[in-house]
This record gives sequence, C-alpha cells and structure tokens, in this order.
Amino acid sequence: MTDLTSFVRGLPKAELHLHIEGSLEPELMVRLAERNGVSIPFGSVEEVRAAYSFTKLQDFLDIYYQGANVLREQRDFHDLAAAYFDRAAADGVVHAEIFFDPQTHTDRGIRFATVIEGLLSAMAEAEDKHGLTSKLILCFLRHLDEDAAFATLEAAEPWLDRIAGVGLDSSEVGHPPEKFARVFAKARDKGLKIVAHAGEEGPPEYVHQALEILKIDRLDHGNRSLEDPVLTAHLARTGMTLTVCPLSNLKLCVIDDMTQHPIDRMLRTGLRATINSDDPAYFGGYVVDNYLAAAEARGLDRDDIVTLARNSFLGSFLDDETVAAHCARLDAYVAANA
Repeated sequence: MTDLTSFVRGLPKAELHLHIEGSLEPELMVRLAERNGVSIPFGSVEEVRAAYSFTKLQDFLDIYYQGANVLREQRDFHDLAAAYFDRAAADGVVHAEIFFDPQTHTDRGIRFATVIEGLLSAMAEAEDKHGLTSKLILCFLRHLDEDAAFATLEAAEPWLDRIAGVGLDSSEVGHPPEKFARVFAKARDKGLKIVAHAGEEGPPEYVHQALEILKIDRLDHGNRSLEDPVLTAHLARTGMTLTVCPLSNLKLCVIDDMTQHPIDRMLRTGLRATINSDDPAYFGGYVVDNYLAAAEARGLDRDDIVTLARNSFLGSFLDDETVAAHCARLDAYVAANA
C-alpha cells in the first residue's frame, strides 16, 4: 500500500466535491473561537473531535452548523480555505471546485461580502503558493425555501463573474430538487453552471429531477442512481460526471462498510465517476485518503485510479485547453511512474 500511497499522492488530480465549511478542523475551530470570543460547547480539541462521531446526515449537519458559528471575519474564511488548499496541494490536487454555503453565514448576520472576499483571497494565495487553481460554487440550502435561495442569488450578483456555478446541498430527504426549479433556471440564465446533490440519501427519482428539472451539468454523489438501470445507462451515455465521496458515504451510513462501496461498479458501467472528500474534517479523510480507502476495499488497480483522476479533469468546469494540459501532465506522471 505504501507504493500505491505515493503514486496516488503524486497523481495530478482535481477535487470537485468539497464543502469548504466541512474542512474546518477541530484545531482551527478552537483557535477561531478564541480569536473571535465565540463560546463553543467544547473544552478542548479532543472534545471537538469526539463530537465528530455521528451516524447520519442530520447529526452531521447539526455539528457542522454549530462549528460554522466561529467563522465571523473575512480573515476567518481566508484561513479556513487556505488550510484546505495547503492540504489539497500536499495530496496532489492541482485544481479544486469548492462549495460554499452563504446562507449558513448570512442567516447569522455575516455579510455575504465577508464570506466571499475571504475565500477569494485564499484562492488567489493558493494559486501563487501552490499553482493550485480553483473555482467557487455557491450552494443553496435545500432545507430552506426557494425564496431564501432567490435572495442569496441576488446577494451574489456583484460576484457572479467569480462564481462558476450554483449547487444544492444540506438535508436531502424531503427536499426534492423540483423545490428549487425556478431559482436554478434563473441561475442558468445568468450563465452559471448547475450542480446538485442527489441520490445520496434521496431516491433515484431525485436524480431524475436534478437532470430533467434543474438541468444539471454535474451530479453530486449519485450513488442511488445504480438502483435504476435505465438511469444508469443514461448517465453513462451522456457522460454525466458523478462526484463520489467514499468516506462520506461510510460515515453517513449510505453504506455499512467500505467493501460495499459501488465505485468499481460505477466504472464498470461506464459512469464518469470521480473521487472527492466532501467534508474531510468531519468524515475522516482528504482526497488521497478517499482514493486509498476505495482502492483497498474494492480492489481498484492503477488503471482505475488513473481513470478516476482523469475523470476529475474531464468533469471540471475548466476550458478544453486547460483540461487537455492537465490530462497531458497526468499522462506524463503515469509514464514516469510505470
């Protein structure tokens, strides 16, 4: 596994499913709480880490929103993103398309500008420091109503030239994609790419809605699509990218054991699957950890791993010339490490 670890870590790759708020490590949470004078119900880093033990999505979301409360100033958002980019660069990530949840912050009185300017400054720093490029995807919280999503899209207007797309996250069950049909149509009219979480805990029908109603450009998670052979064939035939998150699936009990993960089946059926870390501080692993966990549990070989990395570039929102350059770099790395 050591040789494979080195190979995977050095492999150029993109990360397409990363919630920046979900990269808040316990150490940074405690440090920001102290810096901002915010009271948190934990006496130590160890207590925070212990609280990161949960078995379903809602339990995770409860602590996720609690942790986000320490993010108050522009430099907090900068420090949060900078810490992620440092870790991602060490894992061979050369491009990241990161989700952010402005409603998590604006609903508690934090200005939209505070959030996005902090993130943008860290993105610029990461490109200078690591050569790591990145894009922002604004996510609407699906447990809130569509009017709140419209208000968020309006608040984002001054920064739309620096936002690549919009997404849909938070509690999936009971909040189908069709609930947000109008706001996604408006976002698309503004030239934004469209992604959505569907088929993680929700049924295949949610994936159908994401495709047919929201008209997504990329599918986040999508595991339960495999329950519908016709849907699976459609996803494969159209080259729809799935941003799969193995350790997240395990942590949230989408699967009971990593040996049950469908990543190899996805590749066999022709799906353009990618591997990502989702909320790595909470789910116990960054992108290399996810590659290795899936490889060990499902017997993925080097060719599978290279395919997953190549898919991450093909499924990105980069232009064709840049994708081609990344794929050439990937091929050169593989040839040098044959």
